[in-house]
Amino acid sequence: MLLGLALIAVPLLVAVLTAALQIRQLADTGQKIVVEGVTAARASQELFSEISSLERTARLYDVLNDSNLLELYRRQDARLTATRIQLERRNQSPTSRKTLGELGDLQRNIGQSVVSMQAGKGAANASGMSRRFTELGALADTVAEQSNAQIDTEVAALEAQTQQARRRLLWQAGLLVPLTIIAIIVLTVAVGRPLRQLDRAISELGEGTFSNQIAVAGPHDLERLGGQLEWLRQRLLDLAQERNRFLRHMSHELKTPLANIREGTELLMDGAVGELDSNQREVAGILRENGIKLQRMIENLLSFSAWQTSSVGLEATQFRLRPVVKQVLENQQLTLLSQRVRLDVRIEDVTLIADRSKVRLILENLISNAVKYSPKGGTIHLRARTAGEMLELDVADSGPGIPVEDRAHVFEAFYTGRAAKTSAVKGTGIGLSVVLEFVSAHGGTVQIIDGEFPGAHFRIRMPSRPVNTIEPKERAHAA
Repeated sequence: MLLGLALIAVPLLVAVLTAALQIRQLADTGQKIVVEGVTAARASQELFSEISSLERTARLYDVLNDSNLLELYRRQDARLTATRIQLERRNQSPTSRKTLGELGDLQRNIGQSVVSMQAGKGAANASGMSRRFTELGALADTVAEQSNAQIDTEVAALEAQTQQARRRLLWQAGLLVPLTIIAIIVLTVAVGRPLRQLDRAISELGEGTFSNQIAVAGPHDLERLGGQLEWLRQRLLDLAQERNRFLRHMSHELKTPLANIREGTELLMDGAVGELDSNQREVAGILRENGIKLQRMIENLLSFSAWQTSSVGLEATQFRLRPVVKQVLENQQLTLLSQRVRLDVRIEDVTLIADRSKVRLILENLISNAVKYSPKGGTIHLRARTAGEMLELDVADSGPGIPVEDRAHVFEAFYTGRAAKTSAVKGTGIGLSVVLEFVSAHGGTVQIIDGEFPGAHFRIRMPSRPVNTIEPKERAHAA
């Protein structure tokens, strides 16, 4: 970034310095012209004034023939000579120097005439003196005109330099703008692309997608940051795999003793060790009900673990939906009776081509969730119908519903919700995650519906025939 800023700043700095130097040079030239013009104007005015004074003194000396006037004439002549020399230094053109030379020759000639002036010849002296002073004044006018012409020439040259500097600055700006744009584009490509790669990588890590390798190409610092994110991805992937292995091993370890517990419970219920009285049968029923719940939790864990590692797929078969619903409700019968929950079941006679075991787990988790949050004496609504090639399955309860702040997270694995943490209703937080995974695997969606029933209302829309492409992780649900 520092290099890119330098690439942009250096041309701008060079252009600013060049413009400042050119402006200063033009300002110095203009100041010099003004000073020399004022000096030349003053010298021209002094030239006219001194010629006039010199002529007046010469006329008086011609009349009075006073030595004091002659001395005054000499001093005035010296001042005129100094002014003429100043103009010669100021005017560099050959024409001006020639005119000033003629003026000097005429001045010296007049001076000699005044010094050698004879008394008693006033009229003759005055006539010749007047003519020569007139010529001297004419030469002074010529010098003034030539000085003004030289100033005009220098002003014109300054204007030409100004125009040239302006054109040069415009050309520099015209070249600088595309160079700056190119530098900005290069900087954007060099820095913006790796930043977008980092943003995409962080978003994928935040969404729990660890399968895409993180490779950032760009400046060294950003590449190093990309390498750290890749290390973090590998670490998170290892942790996810360890978690799944733990869940899989734990679930398998729990299945064997649970099977023995359920088998023993069924033997007690069947009277294999003798008839049970009502209290004993009630206790055995509680054992049997909780064994079924525990088995369902273990199946959810196994299904979730297997699906996370992508080791299983869909085993699509053709089956009717009603028998599957009936089987799920029979497994929940004891819980329904103990909670005194009523059922409102309206299932059309739908034939599906799908994974029967996964559809059963979808129904078991949704119905178990509805029973869990329904109050005593509440009602669970179960609907199933077809709309074209799509199956619409609704499961709703009369419980408190799903808080708005929990809706974006209820389908996340192991999320139990804020209300569940402060209530007596507990769970693993994996049931709805399994529902979403299996519905998405069938090409369907899960929605949370408001307004139709008082409690939580889940609606599943999935094809009644198998989809060609299975994308278990990439299908979104609307909430």
